[in-house]
Amino acid sequence: MSKDKNPRRVADNEARAKLRMLRTSPQKLNLVAALIRGKKVDKALTDLTFSKKRIAGDVKKCLQSAIANAENNHNLDVDELVVAEAYVGKNLIMKRGRPRARGRFGKIVKPFSEITILVRQIEEQA
Repeated sequence: MSKDKNPRRVADNEARAKLRMLRTSPQKLNLVAALIRGKKVDKALTDLTFSKKRIAGDVKKCLQSAIANAENNHNLDVDELVVAEAYVGKNLIMKRGRPRARGRFGKIVKPFSEITILVRQIEEQA
């Protein structure tokens, strides 16, 4: 009498993780996402560890979550994982302001963004 199980949203050799409400603009976050796209996960983790970008630590945490999902939930081999996709989306924008000269108002926008990382298992070519 229970409901049917939801079908998987990704393929059998893939796993994904999503991180929301990151306090940075999508444009800046996309620079870090471009840094890891298409790389093996151990190389991507190393690049994020030594990146000077402030948001790289949060992206690293999301990548580690995707790797853990692949290993624990989908029984994939961690040594054969690559970052198949890393895409960025817009989220909430806080609007603040500051009084300026002659009665005007300086607009300050504080954007939030989100990142989705998809890792895929590939068989190594020997």
